[in-house]
Formats: sequence, C-alpha cells, structure tokens
Amino acid sequence: MTADDTLWSAVGDPTRRRLLDLLLAEGGGTATSLAERVPVTRQAVAKHLAVLDRAGLVRATVAGRERRYRVDAAQLARAVAELEAVGRAWDARLRRITRLAEAVHAGRTRTTTPQED
Repeated sequence: MTADDTLWSAVGDPTRRRLLDLLLAEGGGTATSLAERVPVTRQAVAKHLAVLDRAGLVRATVAGRERRYRVDAAQLARAVAELEAVGRAWDARLRRITRLAEAVHAGRTRTTTPQED
C-alpha cells in the first residue's frame, strides 16, 4: 500500500474521522478517553488510532500506562490539500460531462425538430 493509499484508507472510515475531530477539538486524548465519546470499544478505538498513526495523521506519546494521541497538523494539512485537489479534479470532470451531455441533447433536439416548409 502506498503512502497515499494509507492516508485515503485512514480518512475513509467515519469512526476515524470522528476520532480526528475529537482529537482536534480536545487537543489530544487517549484510547480510553476517546472510547467514552464514540460507540465502539476501547480496543476498537486503539486499532483505529493505530491506523491513523501509520498514516501519519496522529502521533502518540506515552502517558503513564496509556498512549496520548495528538493530530499531526502538517500531515492533516497535506490530507486536506489532497482532498481539495481531488474535489477540483472531479468538479472539472463533471463540468466536461455536463457540456458533453448538453451538446448531445442540443444535437438531438435539432435533428428531431420538425422542418418548416
């Protein structure tokens, strides 16, 4: 899996996006503290955090017996920039498809309109 695939896979999951939101809002957290805020177990949260960590979106530091996670702002900014670039590319594709569909429709309308004598 490439770095980009890892990133897209990480942000593609709604639970992981929710964890990122919580970490951003609260400035960090542990699997235990985050599990109290989402409808999954602490173990599931820990696995989601590991995926986010592998993607570089969060960084962990040891805090007693737990790991405290914080969002890596630089990597998150990179992810946001990539999402925006993909959005712009799809917007451009959709505009081209719309123009093609309109041209096809206009061509059909001209060929099916009755001729005046």
